[in-house]
Amino acid sequence: MTDYYVGKKEYFPKIGAIKYEGPKSANPLAFKYYNPEKMVGKKKMRDHLRFAVAYWHSFCADGTDPFGTVTHLHPWVSDAASPMEAAEHKLDAAFEFFTKLGVQFYCFHDRDMAPEGSSPGESEKNLFSMVAKAKKLQRATGVKLLWGTANLFNNPRYMNGAATNPEFGVLAIAANQVKAAIDATIELGGQGYTFWGGREGYMSLLNTDLKKEKDHLGRFLGLARDYARKQGFKGPFYVEPKPMEPTKHQYDYDVETVALFLKTYNLDKDFKVNIEANHAELAGHDFFHELETAAALGIFGSVDANRGDFINGWDTDQFPLSYYETALAMYAILRAGGFTAGGLNFDAKIRRNSIDPADLFLAHIGGMDAFAVGLEVAVRIINDGIIPGFVKKRYASYNTGDGAKFANGQLSFTDLAKLGGEKYGRAGLSSGKQEYLENVFNQYLLGL
Repeated sequence: MTDYYVGKKEYFPKIGAIKYEGPKSANPLAFKYYNPEKMVGKKKMRDHLRFAVAYWHSFCADGTDPFGTVTHLHPWVSDAASPMEAAEHKLDAAFEFFTKLGVQFYCFHDRDMAPEGSSPGESEKNLFSMVAKAKKLQRATGVKLLWGTANLFNNPRYMNGAATNPEFGVLAIAANQVKAAIDATIELGGQGYTFWGGREGYMSLLNTDLKKEKDHLGRFLGLARDYARKQGFKGPFYVEPKPMEPTKHQYDYDVETVALFLKTYNLDKDFKVNIEANHAELAGHDFFHELETAAALGIFGSVDANRGDFINGWDTDQFPLSYYETALAMYAILRAGGFTAGGLNFDAKIRRNSIDPADLFLAHIGGMDAFAVGLEVAVRIINDGIIPGFVKKRYASYNTGDGAKFANGQLSFTDLAKLGGEKYGRAGLSSGKQEYLENVFNQYLLGL
């Protein structure tokens, strides 16, 4: 990777390449804990974490909220004479940012990279014009595409869903858009492809055929998978769970729901989950739970790294800062085998009143440092073996004797009941030591 890329215009002129300076550095534009070349176990830190920047929040979000208009006046928009020229400038700004920050990957929706045209054909033409430029910049800088996706939620036609829309014509337009997005992802060497069903759910069951909508979504995903495989795409497909907002209920509610959906529609061999921390919170879970569940079900794939606000019950998409949460997350991810095609994509946005060009860097630096700390804590926990060892010992009764016979399917229910009645009347009086383990975890977090 080059030191950093600058196009015809430098959009962050007062900021150079972000370097690791260590925890004692007073430089806000430096990493305190993320040292990309540091060996952590058998891999470099950068290869464990596989950071990606979300194109949409970082270069498209403008600070608008339901109560106010634009506060982020992006120069890549204001100095352009047309939407396509703005898209070209935005791509230059993005690659300048990627390379100055030192990330390996980025993620995008089709409409982030290129504006929608007056027809599907014009939209596709716009997209592939930008794909050609992005491909050159990837080659020049070494930055890669982690995954691509299609925006099937912004256009008013998708107000009642895309693949679950009650009108077939909308579903067909969605297929045309997804086909182009898959082709773009393949052209850019994307390592995965994500489906986020932003409006694949319902607002009221009084006007919804729930079974028909789920059947259509399952068939749509299967057809998209088959098309991509025929085009030579070998990477994983991801579904990103989210329980609600903007719908009352989405069909990809949480990891357990997605796992059942994938199995029901014979998608489980090709699809995994892209787990977002904020979505986990909205589903009434914590991030650690969703990661552990995905690992247990064999569908862990990638992560949208962010956080919500526990007081606000909506998708605030803030940058992750809690070392406690990132340590738990990395503990789950490492025990699931770590990332292969996936990574940590910062699906997070700077706040409405964060309007300095440096704020975008500061937000990512904080998030990258937080996951670097989480990685090192998780590795220490796994290597020392105290917490994993306790869990293993807690379930040791299933390794030998009657417990092993049960686990191996060698006991009937009658046998099981008889053992319970005659042999194990005083079982169950052993401590789970939760407080002890939480204290031990905090010791690792503090580096003690």
